[in-house]
Amino acid sequence: MSGSVALEQSYQQVEGNLVSDMNGEKVMLSIASGKYYNLGQVGGAIWELLQAPATLASVVDQLTNEYEIDRDTCESQVIRFIESLLQEGLVKAV
Repeated sequence: MSGSVALEQSYQQVEGNLVSDMNGEKVMLSIASGKYYNLGQVGGAIWELLQAPATLASVVDQLTNEYEIDRDTCESQVIRFIESLLQEGLVKAV
């Protein structure tokens, strides 16, 4: 884990992305970069939770309630996912 992402920090979607559902998975086109992303089912759920500012701790809470996953695994996977979204400029810390 890099030190850049913290569970107590709030993150939110960056505007300017077209998102739609495709067979239960979220797919997205970044208007700014022209890149296409398949967020998958769980990634799509995280994306939805970030419509409004949300802490990563609250995202992990919701995911562990909805899916059968232990908290430590969920935290590490959410952090990695958020790091990749930050790198791509799709979410921002707020």
